[in-house]
Amino acid sequence: MKTTFYFVLSIVIATAFSCKKIDDLLTFNLSNRTSITIPSASVISLPFEIITPDITTNYSQDFENNNTNADLVKDVKLNEVKLTITNPSNKTFSFLKSIHIYISTDGSDEIELAYLDDISSTENSIKLITTNEKLDKYIKSSSYKLRTTTETRETLTQDVDIQIDLKFRVTADPL
Repeated sequence: MKTTFYFVLSIVIATAFSCKKIDDLLTFNLSNRTSITIPSASVISLPFEIITPDITTNYSQDFENNNTNADLVKDVKLNEVKLTITNPSNKTFSFLKSIHIYISTDGSDEIELAYLDDISSTENSIKLITTNEKLDKYIKSSSYKLRTTTETRETLTQDVDIQIDLKFRVTADPL
């Protein structure tokens, strides 16, 4: 009886680990980049909204390079959102109190992607806290929009250009 129990237990453990290994083999990263501008007219401590133009995904080549296609994508999560001030070159994120980024498509509801509150960085680059939302339908879409809400802690004397780098982790079935 003990032998049967250990045999069944070892099969269950082996199956669990092999499924994880298979998922790891079928997992890859996708990146995208866009920019926003926080205008100098932003009012201190009042939320300000910025909407990006449609961001074309064009991930079909990435899917093909990873031996899959959009129909076989089964799990997409956001790994990282990094913001970098590109102009003015000497500006840091100390002017920003909070930032929240949302994603939407024409056919899907808007959901929050990432955020950071009580920002106290004196650097020109920060990483946001990502949500654990499932993003399959957004990445499979031909394009998506980002909406950003910001709150500043100081008056800006000139526009601030920020580059947004997104890194997604994709798990898909093979072709």
